[in-house]
Amino acid sequence: MATYDDLSALFINCTLKRSPEPSNTQGLIDVSAHIMAENGVAVSQLRAVDHDIATGVWPDMTEHGWATDAWPALQEQVMAADILVLAGPIWLGDNSSVTKRVIERLYGNSSQLNAAGQYAYYGKVGGCVITGNEDGVKHCAMNILYSLQHLGYTIPPQADAGWIGEAGPGPSYLDPGSGGPDNDFTNRNTTFMTWNLLHLARILRDVGGIPAHGNQRSEWDAGCRFGFENPEYR
Repeated sequence: MATYDDLSALFINCTLKRSPEPSNTQGLIDVSAHIMAENGVAVSQLRAVDHDIATGVWPDMTEHGWATDAWPALQEQVMAADILVLAGPIWLGDNSSVTKRVIERLYGNSSQLNAAGQYAYYGKVGGCVITGNEDGVKHCAMNILYSLQHLGYTIPPQADAGWIGEAGPGPSYLDPGSGGPDNDFTNRNTTFMTWNLLHLARILRDVGGIPAHGNQRSEWDAGCRFGFENPEYR
């Protein structure tokens, strides 16, 4: 059986609630994080709203008019992790404003290159966790997983998990009587997601990431075309 004790994972909780206010999203994060930690993965977590993250799509927004910006330090944690899980609530059927801000800041660093000349997030694995008491889990997951893969993350099968309870106003995941922590569908999907993230991260680590041929921005800029032919010259 494979081992995972040389891997690291970062969970970013995009709840609107500052610490130490209880977060329902945190309750579901804990399920996945526990499985990883039990298998030796170095798990880190942060609650984005606790940090002064500037709005924008540049690596350091203090260079674009903001007085402070916590993101550059948080980006170092992102780059150190083999696995990134974005987690957040549903509001008005969509991801929270905090989730969107985190994705925008990830985007701001996506043009940077790794040692192989690929985009910075190549070789890293992404997933997501969604909670709420209204419809929208699949919509929110589609948005996050599309964004992560577009930035360069590799997405394994069934890389999302969520809980919403009954549609409409009602109890949240951790509320007494919600049934959230005991929901078999959610627990199964969260477990499957976690193991799929681990398996894919293991594969990518063992083979040295995504093969570089055909996707190196540095080589394209230097004139290499990897077999591409301009139709105008045929």
